[in-house]
Amino acid sequence: MKIIQRKIKTVIKDPSSILVVGLQIISPILSDKYYLKMLFPLRTGYKLDLDNPQTYNAKLQWLKLNYRRDEMTKMVDKYEAKEFAREIIGDEYIIENYGIWNSFNEIDFNILPNQFVLKTTHDQGGVILVRDKSVVDQKMTQRKLEKHLKRKHYYLGREWPYKNVKPRILAEKFLSYDNKTRPNDYKLYCFNGEPKVLLIATDRETLKPKFNYFDLDFKPIDLQQGGERNSEIFLKPTCFFKMINLAKLLSKGLPHVRVDFYCIGESVYFGEMTFFDSGGMAKFYPEKWDKIWGSWIDLGNVIDKKNNLNNNK
Repeated sequence: MKIIQRKIKTVIKDPSSILVVGLQIISPILSDKYYLKMLFPLRTGYKLDLDNPQTYNAKLQWLKLNYRRDEMTKMVDKYEAKEFAREIIGDEYIIENYGIWNSFNEIDFNILPNQFVLKTTHDQGGVILVRDKSVVDQKMTQRKLEKHLKRKHYYLGREWPYKNVKPRILAEKFLSYDNKTRPNDYKLYCFNGEPKVLLIATDRETLKPKFNYFDLDFKPIDLQQGGERNSEIFLKPTCFFKMINLAKLLSKGLPHVRVDFYCIGESVYFGEMTFFDSGGMAKFYPEKWDKIWGSWIDLGNVIDKKNNLNNNK
């Protein structure tokens, strides 16, 4: 009921969301470029310029269409990404896996510990936090995960790396401070291999998550995107510089990627990698940050490599 009420409020607040849903329904019959040209203004409020992109959002759409490397599929797969990261930064930063399955019916809950996390490997939002296995609602869990397994994430925003990710269910260790409280999400936005912005995401398990942005001196940035700010005062995490160094290693050679971590005391754990934050269609408040972040993405190097590749064919 709460989900339905939230959707009704969304439509009332933003009538264009109806057009977005309609466009997503017919998405499979449209080309990538045409679909993005239609979806982009509905999401951002301005026209998509692919000939001379200047904003962060527009450059991410350009990258969707023009920057494609085979390993990017592995980097967004929530299971394979761990193996990718393990090879670069080592075992100590990788969250322990308990199992990987193609369907819910394959899961043997008897072999799982009392606490764990279930998530689908190919999309966003298909996550179940299990704090006590003895009281978990398996029917509800099955409905949610099977719904996500059927979801074609690629067709929603044309994020190419997700197109060939195999839908599976992953069980991994439940990270917490006290067996109950989940750690904050730390998300580092990296441009050409250099982290420039840190996002601390809190209250992720509620309907109103909060997002606070910081520069690399850990000074708050006057930016709101995707949700309200948390009014609490944040202390620099003890693993702040460790996360920055790990993000540099993982983002090396990439025009842009967001690298996520969890931090518990001195321990850092790799979360995931995202090439197109909010699908590259987030609204920035104030709007200047859309252009500032856009200026940090250098498409020139991508264009040069693409031209060299075409010339050598």
